Amino acid sequence: MAEAEAPRDPGIVWKLSVVIFLQFFIWGSWYLSVSLYMIHHQMEQGCYYAYTAGPLAAIVTPILMGLLVDRFFNSEKVLGALFALGGVFMILLPWVGNLPGTPVPGVDKAFSVELFGQTANKSLVFNVLVFLHMLCYMPTLGLTASLSFFHMPKGSTQFPLIRLWGTIGWIVAGFVLAFVFTNKAAGIEGAHSDVQFYMGGGAGLLLGLFCAFGLPATPAPKKGQPLDVRALLFMDAWQQMKSRSFAVFIICSFLVCIPLAAYYASLQQQMEAMQMQRITAMKNIGTFVEAGMMFAMPFFLRSLGVKKMIGIGILAWVVRYVCFALGAGTTPSAHALVIFGIALHGFCYDFFFVTGQIYVDNSTPASVRGQCQGMNILFTQGLGLWLGAMVANGFAQRAFHGVSQATTEALPLWPGLWWPLAGIAAVVLVVFLLLFKDEGKIEAAEQPVG
Repeated sequence: MAEAEAPRDPGIVWKLSVVIFLQFFIWGSWYLSVSLYMIHHQMEQGCYYAYTAGPLAAIVTPILMGLLVDRFFNSEKVLGALFALGGVFMILLPWVGNLPGTPVPGVDKAFSVELFGQTANKSLVFNVLVFLHMLCYMPTLGLTASLSFFHMPKGSTQFPLIRLWGTIGWIVAGFVLAFVFTNKAAGIEGAHSDVQFYMGGGAGLLLGLFCAFGLPATPAPKKGQPLDVRALLFMDAWQQMKSRSFAVFIICSFLVCIPLAAYYASLQQQMEAMQMQRITAMKNIGTFVEAGMMFAMPFFLRSLGVKKMIGIGILAWVVRYVCFALGAGTTPSAHALVIFGIALHGFCYDFFFVTGQIYVDNSTPASVRGQCQGMNILFTQGLGLWLGAMVANGFAQRAFHGVSQATTEALPLWPGLWWPLAGIAAVVLVVFLLLFKDEGKIEAAEQPVG
């Protein structure tokens, strides 16, 4: 981060563990359930657009980081401000959600609200607040990583273990929502309630104070340095696209994010239609598997190599969407198929995205490696998930014909969403296997954690 060695804080490991736990607790408190909340609060028309907020923020925030954060302000102060402001935006979401809506004539599932004397689309106002929250949240992912490497004496080996606390934080948020704030006997699901935003917003305010006053001073990493426009626009990284394998990897990574977006935005509606209970906990089965797979990654990489690992990861996307299509029912076997598809998340995510990070690190020159990793994130977490949410919305509009997705009446229609997405993943798999050149197995004693 900075050239000077950081003074050692003896408590830095536990402090960073707390930060990353709460950081992902915030995200996990609402991300798996916001679409259900919107459906139950007159905002079904815009529930897919809530999942474009993070990708759009991921596109914008590297520029914000490059222009301001890296050059002018201490990282711990920026983190504190971002978490606190993002928490405020999150706490405002229930206020919008509970405004009484008036049906918009001639527009299916659209409601307007009176806001400061003006009429506005309810789901649009809600999604603007979600976007403002994500504009604050997304820069924290890079900032916590860079701050961790700056202060930890063995960052490359310590950070994966600290990052694991993020996965735990995400899981805990989902389980708290599912088991503490769900009353099965009364038919109350935590995923429908305001409490998810108070959980996330409250954690943001608390974490903001902790970062600003509890973390050691961390100077701006590029203070006094001139702005590097080439790095900001990934100009040197684009040169790596001359390598066919690298270009195929980037393009396939971009395309496979189309079905990924639908997993986050849609599956919980099908699970509710299937009358499954404690949905946020059930969707976290995949996160459990993902955490376990992290420990097995070095073995698989040494045994299989990059091409087979990524190929298996794409194949897992095909299989899981076939399971979701075939499992659109209320029988125990249908539930088992959907749960199996969720459990495949460890293969879908780790085999593809984590292996992809390792491939980029091993296949690009050290001088442009950071740019290449940034470009990979732009094409996946940014452009890929944004386009994926839009495509998923289009497929859903065509599949459900105005039927509410979270109702049993919609169950026969769900395969109309999953089969096209399974087809997209299958095409990506074929293209990858035909055009990507396996450049040999790699040692992965210190793999990044995504």
